[in-house]
Amino acid sequence: MSGSRAVESGVDVPLVEITLVQGRTPQKLRALIHEVHAAVVKTIDARPESVRVIVREVPATHWAAGDVTMAERGGTSPEAAATE
Repeated sequence: MSGSRAVESGVDVPLVEITLVQGRTPQKLRALIHEVHAAVVKTIDARPESVRVIVREVPATHWAAGDVTMAERGGTSPEAAATE
């Protein structure tokens, strides 16, 4: 996960970018966005409407660790693969 801050019309705009292996439900992704948003608001006193969260999902065939794709590892859940 990476984060950056931009200025939008003189207002601090925190931007959090998250990259995950595809496979989670829309409900899990929504919950992730909600929790990350809440954490940013709480920890840096950001205005809720200014916080940006981007979630990118990458196919398991496009994510590799040690020259082995997540798909080649086989049977790996998105939650486990995302930690590698």
